Formats: sequence, C-alpha cells, structure tokens
Amino acid sequence: MMHNLAANILKLKKEFQNDYDGKSHIQEAIPKSESEMFPITDSELALLHKFAKKNPIYYNSYDKIISGTDCIVYEGDINRYWLGSITQDSSHAPFWPTWIMSAYVIASYCKEFGFNEIVDVGSGDGRIAYCAKIVGMKSASIEIDSELVKLQDMLSDILDFTPYCSDASIFDYSSLNLKFPAFVIGGISQMGGSELATAVMEKISSDPKQNGWVFTGTYSQKYGQDPKNNAGWGTLIIKNNLRVMQTVTLPTTWTFHETIETPYVFAISD
Repeated sequence: MMHNLAANILKLKKEFQNDYDGKSHIQEAIPKSESEMFPITDSELALLHKFAKKNPIYYNSYDKIISGTDCIVYEGDINRYWLGSITQDSSHAPFWPTWIMSAYVIASYCKEFGFNEIVDVGSGDGRIAYCAKIVGMKSASIEIDSELVKLQDMLSDILDFTPYCSDASIFDYSSLNLKFPAFVIGGISQMGGSELATAVMEKISSDPKQNGWVFTGTYSQKYGQDPKNNAGWGTLIIKNNLRVMQTVTLPTTWTFHETIETPYVFAISD
C-alpha cells in the first residue's frame, strides 16, 4: 500500500506543479478525504490538515481538484525560519521542509519496517515527528533553532510529540529510552547531512541495539554525487555497515519547481 501511496503523491505533485500559477514561497496539497488513490483514513487526514492550518508558515489555503482528487492547497513562506536556522553556529542544514504528505509516508514506512520510535534529527517544524504520532509510533524531534522549537511547541498541542531544543551532535539519546528507533536525518549528505548523521552515530555508538536510519537524498546534478551512489549516502552506508531496506521517492518543497524528486533511503544496522 505504501508504494502505491507514494507513487500517487508524486502524480498529485506533478499535476499540481504543472497547474500552479501562484507566487507563494512554498506550496503543497493534501487530499480532503480517503479514496482509492489515497487510502488514508479521514481521521488521519484531518490531523494532517490541522498541522497545516495551525502552522504559522502557511498563510493561505484553498480548495482545488488535482489529478481527480479534491484537495486543499496550502501556501506559505519559510523565509523567517530559513534565515533563523542558518544563523546557528553548528547548524548542518537550513530549514526547508518536505511535504506533509511525504512526512506521513516516511512515518508509515518506519512503522511498516517494525521500528518502535522515530527520532527526527534536525526536525524543523516537527512534521515527521508529528506524523509518527498519527501512525501510532513514539517520537521525538531534535532541533537546534529555538524559534522552530517554539513553533513545534504550538503544534504539539494537537498531538503530543516531544521537541527538544538541542544540537543533535551532543544530545543525550540515552535519555529517550529508545527500544528500536529510526533516526531521520533531514539534510542531504552534500549539505551537511553526512556530518550530522556521523555525529549522531558517534553519540549512540556505545549502545549495541539495532537502529534504523532514514537519509534524505538527492540525484540532482547541482550536488557532487557519491561514488557509492545511494542518493549521496553510499559511502556513509558502507562505512557504517548499514543495509539499505528501501528507497522511496517523495515530493519536497525544495523540489516543487524541479523534475527531480527527493529520494529517502531507509537503512538499518546489521
């Protein structure tokens, strides 16, 4: 089911992209109700819409039929938070979110793979940690920028996910009492993601439990490609003896005007 859902979200994005004539900084769409193409329960969809409606990065919304599906389009501007995120001395990547629907798919895959918890590292507005709660997982979000953590605090009133304002490279992960976690690394490897993932791996290296990883990748020629491939993460994956479980391609706000989408690489320690 997840494979088909991811493919249908990509189809939705491409039609929306071709049709969109607005001028907003970011834009995304969420179906209004459950359907064969989008088999997400109405109660879960309602929580996705609540996240967008309460999130201050979105300033406008409107109804639109896209690819035969009744949707609500959300338009927003992240400039304030993007600028704030790059002022942090040890920030590894600026705030630039994935789609809310993509965050839901990422969380759903983590649950399908059997992970108990999601730790959203460099979590921005916390949408992946929020979606983890929707699908019934425990979650925590680690974000270095205090303004983004304040934003998450507002949104955690809808669902009780837990944001921590901390540098992820020094955070005490043992305090979370994790059983079988998936760590989601938000930045692409070529823009600080590799350094961030390595720092987290070093922090948890004394804990022998098995861990999962979700790496945000890219196939764009704008960035240097990893000689071992895997969307920029191949060298790190091999070096740390990880096994790739699946790669899932999903829309993100930074690829809305591009033909190349964002691959998310799911891996696990063996």
